Amino acid sequence: MRFSIKWLMVIAILALPMMAQAGPVRVWQTNADQSKLLAQQPDIAFSESATGTVITVDPKQKFQTMVGFGAAMTDASADLIRNHMSASQRDALMDDLFGKKGLDFSFMRLTIGASDFSSTHYTYDDMPAGQTDPDMAHFSINAARTDVLPAVKQALAINSKLTIMASPWSAPGWMKTTDSLIQGSLKPEAYTYFADYLSRYIKAMQAEGVPISLLTLQNEPGFEPDTYPGMRVEPSSRAAFIGGYLGPKFKAEDLKTQILDYDHNWDTPSSPLTVLADARANPSVAGVAWHCYAGDVAAQGAVHDAYPDKDAYFTECSGGEWAPEFDKTFAWTVKNLIIGSTRHWSKGVLMWNLALDENFGPHKGGCSDCRGIVTINSKTGEVKKNIEYYAFGHASKFVKVGAVRVASNEMDGLSNVAFRNQDGSLVLIVLNTRTQASTFSVKAAGKAFAYALPAGAVASFVWKP
Repeated sequence: MRFSIKWLMVIAILALPMMAQAGPVRVWQTNADQSKLLAQQPDIAFSESATGTVITVDPKQKFQTMVGFGAAMTDASADLIRNHMSASQRDALMDDLFGKKGLDFSFMRLTIGASDFSSTHYTYDDMPAGQTDPDMAHFSINAARTDVLPAVKQALAINSKLTIMASPWSAPGWMKTTDSLIQGSLKPEAYTYFADYLSRYIKAMQAEGVPISLLTLQNEPGFEPDTYPGMRVEPSSRAAFIGGYLGPKFKAEDLKTQILDYDHNWDTPSSPLTVLADARANPSVAGVAWHCYAGDVAAQGAVHDAYPDKDAYFTECSGGEWAPEFDKTFAWTVKNLIIGSTRHWSKGVLMWNLALDENFGPHKGGCSDCRGIVTINSKTGEVKKNIEYYAFGHASKFVKVGAVRVASNEMDGLSNVAFRNQDGSLVLIVLNTRTQASTFSVKAAGKAFAYALPAGAVASFVWKP
């Protein structure tokens, strides 16, 4: 049989390994006036060169590896999802929040016992006033089995790459100076018991098929709320507890859960720095967790610079009716949490409640006007997507688990951050903070494209170089 030269060339080409082809740039955009909400735009073709204002993405300069974006499955969120929605409504919402065709959330926070977003105040080993339980004979996570565990298991079934962290709002009252979940601090003589309590929680959740990858020993340890569970744990006490009790406990029991310090605001970086400076505590601390309610996001970078072997995670911020304007709140959230927090080393970024109802609850004490990623009508199960849904969606839909943050030049008026996914695709998120539309070019790996972005708008660009 004879083959022509033409067919021999075709066969030879087909026999070569497939080469990744540079494709068009896909774009999703949200406008400040809500005329576009995470809306896919026409693809952009690559241009010959970058002109004018240029954002340069350098995939060769690599930073932290991402676990993703998400929110907290509080008692309130789980109750609404499990008890105030039909099965079809619930499945549609969970697929939208955790599924690949939706927001693809891959990071979740759980509360160890009650927070202010619980219908009752409790821990997993409560005792009557004046009584103790050093042997943990009454320890039980039954309270989580009603709504929280079914909701978390559904999320895990949708997204098996989900990373889960957990935080207590208070130790059991019998371990505290107040013998109450409200206010007080952890008694030094109870350090052994509290370490056992946290270890038992991790093992109990693991037995339920819910791995706890990250743990903080106290939510907001510098604050003692007077209407819901809380506990003050000064930096020196946290260092003593982690270095002398919790770290050794985890090591002895071969628990792989990583311990994060702090879990509080940007305004007091001296607090985690004190713990990290402690020679006994430092080896057991994997990183630092941060909240948004005071200070500046740059604090994350300063602490990381001092201890570059420690990870950073952003673990709580809440939207609320104190900031109802879409344009201002959307821009602030993207600039500080999506862009600022990851530029300052966050491997994961969390909002507070995944879902709340039309009355900003249910809650018992604490915040009375907090807003969830979504609002679920407690009577009809109808879902409203809030400002934070769109802000986080601009990252979570495109920056996949295992993505690496890469370099991009900071630019006045065009706040941005870039990532490289494991499949080689690049993601660039740009916020136009200027008061007028801006046209700019993006350059990466020898390719370039141009785009015009309205004032206050955000665009997520995805392409393969």
